Amino acid sequence: MRKIIFATGNEGKMREIREIFKGTPYEVLSMKEAGISADIVEDGTSFEENALIKARAVAKLSGEIAMADDSGLVVDFLGGAPGIYSARFLGEDTSYEIKNQYILDQLKGVLPSGRTARFVCAIAVVFPDGESGVRVATVEGRIADAPAGDNGFGYDPIFYVPEFGLTTAQLSMEQKNKISHRAKALEAVKREVLCAGTDV
Repeated sequence: MRKIIFATGNEGKMREIREIFKGTPYEVLSMKEAGISADIVEDGTSFEENALIKARAVAKLSGEIAMADDSGLVVDFLGGAPGIYSARFLGEDTSYEIKNQYILDQLKGVLPSGRTARFVCAIAVVFPDGESGVRVATVEGRIADAPAGDNGFGYDPIFYVPEFGLTTAQLSMEQKNKISHRAKALEAVKREVLCAGTDV
């Protein structure tokens, strides 16, 4: 099997990734599992740029195929915030419980039509020869009135998906993978970039 090093230490994320890569000729390892430690500065101005910065750094350090994602929550009422700063929103060490409550407080009294939001995910792949590819996917929804569910992580408890009538933290893994921004971007990368072996 060929190794892919994924630039994350997030176990929730790794579970989703491994589920999607089941049955492929690739073994996906986290940086920790690959014995790679790096402090990568994400100074891009878009999800795509940040994903490429991380994947290039890990490819250089490992000599293997590297993948990275940059994803976040975009809330229209907040002018697109937290956006590319989703992980660092209100401070890097701030819990998601606090982040989620802050967003809910900002949208207090806002009607459902004004609570539109989306999860955005950019996945970058960088091959050892420097070739690269990026795919971006989104899932549309709105900010819930209150947190619900414990199947997800991050902003999942406050992201409501009208199609299911549930937050992404209430969805099963199977349901989530059908609509998830990360799942869609990973599927596109798997199909269009890794199979092609180059950027397309």
